[in-house]
Amino acid sequence: MDIIHVILLSLIEGITEFLPISSTGHLILASQLLSLPSTDFLSTFQISIQVGAVLAVLGLYAKKLLTNPTLIIKAFIGLFPTAIVGVFAYPIIKNYLLDSTLVVAISLILGGILIIIMEKYLFKDKSKDENLESITYKQALFTGLTQSIAVIPGVSRAASSIFGGMISGLNRKTATEFSFILALPTIMAASGYDLLKTAPSFTQNEILYLILGIILSFIFALISIKWLIKYVSSHNFTNFGWYRIIIGIIFLFIALN
Repeated sequence: MDIIHVILLSLIEGITEFLPISSTGHLILASQLLSLPSTDFLSTFQISIQVGAVLAVLGLYAKKLLTNPTLIIKAFIGLFPTAIVGVFAYPIIKNYLLDSTLVVAISLILGGILIIIMEKYLFKDKSKDENLESITYKQALFTGLTQSIAVIPGVSRAASSIFGGMISGLNRKTATEFSFILALPTIMAASGYDLLKTAPSFTQNEILYLILGIILSFIFALISIKWLIKYVSSHNFTNFGWYRIIIGIIFLFIALN
């Protein structure tokens, strides 16, 4: 792994983390296309650079979080289901699923089909006045439950939490913004847990790569978040569903050949 790989993977992470297309899936697929050897450091790098994306959320939503601390409580309520699933599934995810192009490809395709179906038949534009402050604890917990499915690479934490929020009654924009907030404890917990287990074995060079990756993903995530908020104000997620299917089919062929 060299500096070019760090830049490319950080770009992918920052841009895709909050889109419903699976940042982890894209990182796994990109790593395989770049012929990067499967190592503990690469797996940790893929998980830990998500911290940069979280810092971007903090930068953009710090004022709302400080003036409405119940949002933080709701984010932690949403974390519980994912944390429980993540702790028990961690060995399988780290040792098997994070290396599987086939798992990612299938998850992308099935998720894309599900997004298209839900957008066509379940969700209509909602004009009701709603914002982050109006989210209930019940909605936060349900969103956390659906987010826990994203421990499977390729499912997408953003997709599962956004659509979980919409199923619970939130409009598209509010569900998307709560997905950002929900990422704060979720990603910090996942990254911290992984770093505690693996960081002591890394070289000084690898630690520098991690730091650079976090900084770059922060910058790219800022751009992505601002764009997505504008996008969901006038569009649904159907285009993302088709994108998932197309890229999933491409990588399915790669996995099977």
